[in-house]
Amino acid sequence: MKRDIISIDKDRCNGCGLCISSCHEEAIELIEGKAKLISDEYCDGLGDCLPQCPTNAIKIVKRDAIDYDVKAVELKKDQLKKKENLPCGCPGTKEKTIKRNVNIIQASNKINAGEFKMANSELNQWPVQLKLVNSKAEFLNGADILIAADCTAYAYGDFHKEFIKGRVTLIGCPKLDDNDYYKVKITEMLENNDINSITVVRMEVPCCAGIVNAAQAAMLQAGTIVPYKEVTIGINGVII
Repeated sequence: MKRDIISIDKDRCNGCGLCISSCHEEAIELIEGKAKLISDEYCDGLGDCLPQCPTNAIKIVKRDAIDYDVKAVELKKDQLKKKENLPCGCPGTKEKTIKRNVNIIQASNKINAGEFKMANSELNQWPVQLKLVNSKAEFLNGADILIAADCTAYAYGDFHKEFIKGRVTLIGCPKLDDNDYYKVKITEMLENNDINSITVVRMEVPCCAGIVNAAQAAMLQAGTIVPYKEVTIGINGVII
């Protein structure tokens, strides 16, 4: 039968996952970095996910589709609850604060490093991809924010110690990602949380200016100016 149902344009989808959290029927999943309707029977066609999509990748269409099945939706929700209760069943984008026992970490590194010399991680939260972090995540409130172009951590040897330590880390690639979406996401973070400060770390290459512009524009858009610092890393690995 023909009925209203969502359609997702994978070319427009940026993989942010906002539609997933807004779908009460659990009808959408992130597969290979793109949102996908996993079964017609899970979609009621009401379109609660549409206003959450920052790239307008979702629309309602009328096409042949099997009926919406409430019982199938409830069964799927029960299965997801059981999976999340398993030690290994936590979704990869579930937000969490990382608490560290230094003695345990050092002992583990000593056992597992083998021939490699390991420095301790200073990462305090998960996820770290800017487009995946919920703008209302609990760890954002009262935080000092690090917004970093993802190449910077590879170029600068002491990145964890000098930049990640004591901060909430948000990374992205201003050349490959949508900087307008970055501006929207950072604006929402500023509006929804009491942010202490923002540090932006970029590479010296021109395309990295996008992540700087997004952060600055977001503060203006939100009407919230916080202590701001900008650091540029050269491709030779030194601070410029």
